[in-house]
Amino acid sequence: MAQCQFCKKNSPFISKYLGFCVDCIRTNFLKIKDKIELIHHRSRTEFNLPLKPPQTEAGLKCAQCVNQCVIGDGESGYCGVYKNINGNLTGISKDFTYLHWYYDSLPTNCVADWVCAASGAGYPQYANLPGIEYGYKNLAVFFCSCNFNCLFCQNWHYRDKPTRMTNFQELVKAVDKKTSCICFFGGDPTPNLLLAINVAEQILIRTQRIFRICWETNGSMSETLLNRMIELSLKSGGCIKFDLKTYSEELNYALCGVSNKQTLKNIKKVAQYIYERPKPPLLVISTLLIPGYIDHIELTNIAQFIAGIDKNIPWSLLAFYPCFYFSDLSPTSKYQAEQALKIAQDLGLTNVRLGNIHLLT
Repeated sequence: MAQCQFCKKNSPFISKYLGFCVDCIRTNFLKIKDKIELIHHRSRTEFNLPLKPPQTEAGLKCAQCVNQCVIGDGESGYCGVYKNINGNLTGISKDFTYLHWYYDSLPTNCVADWVCAASGAGYPQYANLPGIEYGYKNLAVFFCSCNFNCLFCQNWHYRDKPTRMTNFQELVKAVDKKTSCICFFGGDPTPNLLLAINVAEQILIRTQRIFRICWETNGSMSETLLNRMIELSLKSGGCIKFDLKTYSEELNYALCGVSNKQTLKNIKKVAQYIYERPKPPLLVISTLLIPGYIDHIELTNIAQFIAGIDKNIPWSLLAFYPCFYFSDLSPTSKYQAEQALKIAQDLGLTNVRLGNIHLLT
């Protein structure tokens, strides 16, 4: 049980670390914005990350994502990996970055597993088998950086970077005859898209067979980079999985430290191409059901947003487990999950699934 620092309400659905309830975040954001920023600053100080997206006069502009960092000499971008060294933007490139990779046997715990080609969707053009691709595997590429600062991050350990960078050629060579797809996730692919796109292009040239390019991302990349992602996934049978964390921009700032406006814009952008290849779907959306914060208002607004684009877009509702700075919250309850499904169904969404059901209480 925690107390909201603004309205003084006591509730089990308030994170002690954040200290504000969802209602106050949405309706009184400007009054508490400074305190919320300090909370994020504190969380980033622990990992030696820049406190906010730099906007240094005469610095180098990084246009890769919504943060639009302007990085002064000796500074790092918000993601912590791009640096201005003597007037050159360095740190990671299309050739090297910090990541972990591994093989994941299919079927795997993918956000889109019930609609993607690994389950037979799009056979025989995009899938090796008419059903689940047993015997095949996914090349999972986990990037150790992110341009968000989610206080509830389920993969927060990415902040502990490997001791060495990985060359893009290592990933290209890792693709064997039984590797049928690659998924870039993390952290997030966004700060690493130059390398990820390079890897994807090289693999498609090398394989000349069924090989899907997939992404799992917060969706905040620039339109230029998104266009290249769309092209790669569309022609390969892969999907772009957007993690739509909130609908409210104020709530996104509170939970994730940055705006979600680019994510919403990019979802609409990808949706322009979904009719070019109905199966497997190009666009999949996921939302983590954080108790107390992703409430009926958020879920209704997200569902209305999706329905306003296309009611057939797959939406994965993911159960939350206590983690990182939100370790004092409870896991998603069965009641919350059922209510989320009902909201989606009442608004006419036709392709909604509940994920991580083993976590429900």
